[in-house]
Amino acid sequence: MECVQTDNGFEFTNRFSASKRDLPSLFEATAAELGVRHKLIRPYTPRHNGKVERSHREDQKRFYDTHRFYSLADFRSQLTIYQRRSNSMPMRPLNWLSPRESLLTLLVQDV
Repeated sequence: MECVQTDNGFEFTNRFSASKRDLPSLFEATAAELGVRHKLIRPYTPRHNGKVERSHREDQKRFYDTHRFYSLADFRSQLTIYQRRSNSMPMRPLNWLSPRESLLTLLVQDV
């Protein structure tokens, strides 16, 4: 993964924080450590409206609201299972392919 594009939420950036504006968020620091570029969506960009928010809302409903975590290791274990299942579900924006199938299609086209 080369780049992650996110909205301007406080979980991703301190851009709109009065006291931490010049400090990287945990997300930004981790992305930089992994060599992943973090691109912010400009506020009020109609073509992006709702896409990230829908994903957050679905993850909240399907995972965070329905699971309890007793340690960081337990969270990682449960998240791995959730991501495996979630990345195998067909999605309308991907022409009813799962994210995994869509990625495989792109990789095969590059070969």
